[in-house]
Amino acid sequence: MRKKDPSNRVISLTRRREEKKGLSTKTSRQTRSSKARVIAITSGKGGVGKTSIVGNIGYAFTKLGKKVLILDADLGLGNLDVLLGLAPKYNLSHVIMGEKTIGEILVEGPGRMSILPASSGIQELTHLNKDQKIQILTQLDRLVDCVDILFIDTAAGISSNVMDFNATAQEVVVVVSPEPTSITDAYALMKVLSLKYSGKTCKLIVNMVRQPEEGREVFRQLQLVTDRFLDITIEYLGYVLFDDKVSKGVKSQKIVSELFPETLASKCFTDISRKIFNMSPVNVPESGSNLFWRHLV
Repeated sequence: MRKKDPSNRVISLTRRREEKKGLSTKTSRQTRSSKARVIAITSGKGGVGKTSIVGNIGYAFTKLGKKVLILDADLGLGNLDVLLGLAPKYNLSHVIMGEKTIGEILVEGPGRMSILPASSGIQELTHLNKDQKIQILTQLDRLVDCVDILFIDTAAGISSNVMDFNATAQEVVVVVSPEPTSITDAYALMKVLSLKYSGKTCKLIVNMVRQPEEGREVFRQLQLVTDRFLDITIEYLGYVLFDDKVSKGVKSQKIVSELFPETLASKCFTDISRKIFNMSPVNVPESGSNLFWRHLV
């Protein structure tokens, strides 16, 4: 008898969610004093090293004495846990189905940063409806009160899932590589952010450059077209040099900043993290929430 492959199971989240008692999506109006910072790290194209950047910057912030939470928001193909060598028992699919709360799926990563893992291979999670998004964000908003900074590792592209997470954050960081396709897709993401979600600012990290000048040239190219065609301002956070030790870390399921703290890429991550650390967020919600809700509610 042929065994069923568990990775190929089709899971009907909608049906299972209806069988569970969902959590209320209403937010409390009580006064809150949280000063948590929420930063979405995103990209127009996959394969630019976005998740590696999230993990390394998060780790660098723990070295600065900050309590860090990372949400793997690549809901259908999450792999942050794999990159960090973690094996979580539960993930966001269990939250959406009403089986677990967000606090119950937390796992500890390098530097004692907290990780909210996504699922992998569940297609329905790539097309969440409005109620499901509000369900996640309602619980996430409360959890963020306990940390100093939340990094949201979005999926690549311009799907509604990706853009809703970007619009929810206080700051958006776009990761791009020097490849022409990556630059084109980064511009497309900024265009959607500006025209559809009223985004006014974003920051840029250029990954896998051979020399610093290459990073500044990519920023110059994007700044030229956005200044001409879009109502959005780009701020250059810096570059990450191409480094063979990054791939060695990936194969060892450890971030390069932990495994090789003195290598070139690790020093770049430290520089970028300190720059972010010393910046003040441009947009801060005034409602007592940590997140922006207007586009969903």
